[in-house]
Amino acid sequence: MFRDPAGPNEVFVSPYHNLPQLNVIPELEDNRKVRILAPLILCGPSGTGKTTLLKRLMSDFEDLFGFSISHTTRKPRAGEQDGKDYYFVDREDMEIGMEEGEFIETAEFSGNLYGTSKKSVRDVQKQGKICILDVDIKGVYNLKKTDLNPRCIFIQPPNLKELEKRLRSRGTETEEKIKLRLARAVQEINIGSCKTTWHHKIVNDDLDNAYEQLKMYIKQSYTV
Repeated sequence: MFRDPAGPNEVFVSPYHNLPQLNVIPELEDNRKVRILAPLILCGPSGTGKTTLLKRLMSDFEDLFGFSISHTTRKPRAGEQDGKDYYFVDREDMEIGMEEGEFIETAEFSGNLYGTSKKSVRDVQKQGKICILDVDIKGVYNLKKTDLNPRCIFIQPPNLKELEKRLRSRGTETEEKIKLRLARAVQEINIGSCKTTWHHKIVNDDLDNAYEQLKMYIKQSYTV
């Protein structure tokens, strides 16, 4: 059941409607059959509010959505658990996986590799949930090449001036990084105008309105 926290009505959801790409996992440990739901991608320039929208969805509808667990070659920190916080792997194994196309996207920070694997997405799907992904443009194209058949939503700022204002309000970005993010945003917005890449586009000029648009798209795409 998909209960909209913003309204009193209960909306009964069958997230399997009108999704021809959905399959069934024939056997699980308890012999259940589970529908495989198309992943949901939110993509857009830094500062458009993607993370806030994702967190709100996860908070309001935690039984319907799930995040994939990333892989990393760094060592676990205190309290971190393998398979819960990250999949902790050695560099050689991850590089082999990258060469074999097992990863949707990868990046390297401070000498450690990080990546989102196809397996981590399927692990969420096996729970009967919609896997939410916050990936960059490259990640979107990589996902579209797989058999995961994601639903892709582009989140766009109302204009570059407003985007710059949001980036500066964080107080965490240097002037150089702000300029780099804005330059990249121009490129991403141009790609965001390609109708064949995206199933839906949301202009986030007001967070509450953008969230309502996001929920409406999900209801229309995953419900009866």
